Amino acid sequence: MTFNSITFFAFFAIVLVLHNLPLSWGVKKFNLLIASYIFYAAWNPPFVILLWLSTLVDWKAAEWIYKEEREGRRRLYLAMSLVANLGVLGYFKYGGFLLENFTVLANAAGVAYRPPDWDIVLPVGISFYTFQTISYTLDVYLRRAPPTKRFLDFALFVTFFPHLVAGPIVRPTVLVPQFQTPRQATANQFFWGAALITLGMFEKVVLADGFLAPTSDLVFGATGSVHPLDAWTGVLAFSGQIFFDFSGYTTIAIGAALCMGFELPQNFNAPYAAVGFSDFWRRWHISLSTWLRDYLYIPLGGGRRGEARTYANLMITMLLGGLWHGAGWTFIVWGGLHGLYLSAERFLRGRLPDSPVYRTLGFKIAAALGTYALVNITWVFFRSPDFARAWEMLGSMFGVAGEGRRVLYLNDILPVAVIIGAMLVAHWRMRTTPLETMVARTPSWVLSPAWAVVLFCVVISQGSENAFIYFQF
Repeated sequence: MTFNSITFFAFFAIVLVLHNLPLSWGVKKFNLLIASYIFYAAWNPPFVILLWLSTLVDWKAAEWIYKEEREGRRRLYLAMSLVANLGVLGYFKYGGFLLENFTVLANAAGVAYRPPDWDIVLPVGISFYTFQTISYTLDVYLRRAPPTKRFLDFALFVTFFPHLVAGPIVRPTVLVPQFQTPRQATANQFFWGAALITLGMFEKVVLADGFLAPTSDLVFGATGSVHPLDAWTGVLAFSGQIFFDFSGYTTIAIGAALCMGFELPQNFNAPYAAVGFSDFWRRWHISLSTWLRDYLYIPLGGGRRGEARTYANLMITMLLGGLWHGAGWTFIVWGGLHGLYLSAERFLRGRLPDSPVYRTLGFKIAAALGTYALVNITWVFFRSPDFARAWEMLGSMFGVAGEGRRVLYLNDILPVAVIIGAMLVAHWRMRTTPLETMVARTPSWVLSPAWAVVLFCVVISQGSENAFIYFQF
C-alpha cells in the first residue's frame, strides 16, 4: 500500500474516522496500532513477524538495561538487541551481497565455489524501523531517556504507519510522549496536514514520476556513451527525481500524522541550496544524518581525537551510510565520495584565511552551485546499476567518452531544465525561510488557487502508483 494509491486514501479515511470517534485514548491507540500492522501487511503479511520480533526484543532489552546496575550485564542486554536487529537486517538486506563477494574472493583464490540461489525478499522499510528501534535501546543504555512505561506506546512508536516504511527516522523521545496523552488535530493542523499531503503527492506523482523519472531512466538505461548534454540532463533529472520522490514521501507522512494531531520532525530543508557538504547533510535526510552523527560518528570520537582520526571517523560514518542505502559497491562509493567531500571541506576550512568574500551573496551562490554539481557526481553512482554504467556516464558527462549518441529530444530536455531551475531557486528562497513562514506571508487569494492547481495536477496525472525510491532501503 503506497501513499500514492487510491487504496491508501480509502485506508486513511477509515483511520481518520476511527481516530475522531468518541472513544477512549487507549482504544484509539490500539486502533492506530492495528491500522499500522494492516498498512505494513499490505506488502507481505509474513514480514509483520519481523516487526513483532524487533518490538519485543527491544522492549525487553531496554527494560532489563534500565533495571540493571552491573555494566557487564547492561552491555550483554544491549548486545542482545544489536545482534537481533542487525542480524535480521544483515540477513535480509546484505546476505546476497556478502555471498556474492565471498564467491568472487573464493574464485580468485582458485576455489571453484558455486553459491546457492539467494531468493530472499527484502522486507520493505527494514532499514528505517531497525535504526529506529536501535535508537530506543541505545538511548536507554546511554541513560538519555528511561524506557517507555506502556508496551502499547512503544509498539505504536515502532509501527506508526506514516513513518514506518521510509521515515523520517523518529527518536523515541520525540514520538512516544505524544502517545501518552490524547491527540486530535485542530482545524489548523488538519488543513495544514491536508495541504502537506497534497504537496507531497504533487512532488511524487507529478514532478518525480511524471516529468523527471522518464528522462532519468532513458539516459541511465542507454547502452554505451551518450552526448554530454544528454548525460548531464539525465543526472540532473535524477537529482530532482530522488529529491521530489523522497521529500514527497516524508511530506505526505508529516501531513498524515498532523491530520491526526501528531508531529513528525522535518526531514529536508532546501538541501540543494547547501553551501558546502556539512551544510548539505544538515539539510538532506536530516533524520538519518543526525542518527549517524549521534550513534556512530560521535561514539567513534567525532572530531575530538585529532585531525587524522576525525577524517577516519567521517569516512567510516559515510561509508556505512552508503551501505545503509543499498547492498552494493556503488552505494559504498557514493557514501565514500561524500566522506571525501566532508574531509576535504574540513581540511580547507582549517587552513584558508578568513575573508569577507566568503560572506558575500555571490560567493555563497557560487559555493551552493559548486556543492550541487559535486553532489550530482555522487548521484551517478547511486543511480547506476553497476560500475560499468557509472564510468560510462561520468565519461559522457565530461566528454572523455567521445561525442556519444543522442537519446533525448528537446521536449525531454526543456521540462528538466525548467523544473531543476525552479527547484534551485525555490531551495535558495527557502534556505533560511521555512515553508510555514512563506505560506503565512502569502495572501489567501494566492494560496487557494495555488493549492487548487496543485491538486488538479495530481488528479489529472493519473499516476502509475510507482513505489517510492527509498522503499528499497
